[in-house]
Amino acid sequence: MYRLRALTLGLLLAPLAATAQFAVNVTPSRFELQAKPGQVLRESLEIGNDDLAVADYSLRTSDWTLNRDGGVEFQPDILAPDTCRPWVRIERFKVRVGGKSRRKYRFEVHVPADAREGLCRFALLIEPGSIATQISPIENIQMPLQGRIGVIVYVRVGNAKPALTIERLAMEPVNGRPTPVAFIRNDGTAQGRADGVLEGADAKGRSFEVVVSPLPVLPGETRRIPLWPQEPGSGAKDPLVPPFRIKGTIEWEGGRAKVDTNVP
Repeated sequence: MYRLRALTLGLLLAPLAATAQFAVNVTPSRFELQAKPGQVLRESLEIGNDDLAVADYSLRTSDWTLNRDGGVEFQPDILAPDTCRPWVRIERFKVRVGGKSRRKYRFEVHVPADAREGLCRFALLIEPGSIATQISPIENIQMPLQGRIGVIVYVRVGNAKPALTIERLAMEPVNGRPTPVAFIRNDGTAQGRADGVLEGADAKGRSFEVVVSPLPVLPGETRRIPLWPQEPGSGAKDPLVPPFRIKGTIEWEGGRAKVDTNVP
């Protein structure tokens, strides 16, 4: 379940603090679908309102990209050059959900009969949807409530598949901390994800495990995939010291690769 609770900032001009919230949960958080040219896919998600009051939500489609760190950047206001959003039909642009309630929301993907083999990807954005989602601490002054959930949809058309290759391992800063990463290239026609738990040892000979991040690698890109060290035990300990020795197997749909290398 994908949950988000976004609180607005109270205006200092108000004699009393005024707050509102975007308290919504959506399931599932991602769709991974398969279609043939000419096929119509019909799917639904569930929108849940965690607040006590009735809430209005706005829905629309969006293109999206992944930044270097794997964060999603939405582009709802322009069509990407390779967009498939014209294939998408959504149930409606506004929905109302009662307090502490849930409702289903339907969408369709109409794959053209002449669609080429490949990946269609888009997002469904759920955002605050009415004037009721604004706070008014002072008469005639309104502050919009900010919040957004994006449900990612992948549709593989035809026999689209990933084709991953591990180019190299390296140490790079991730979230401000030196972290082993694998640079993985996708020469296929669909998204791919690597998987695996590898054995590691640091410069002091201490053993640990490394978990491969499940970030997607999109067709035609090379992505930096963190290998998260899982330090044994708990409590205050000295951090692991590079260089690391990492070995094991990284797997993905349709392939696997043995790893046994020093990561400087």
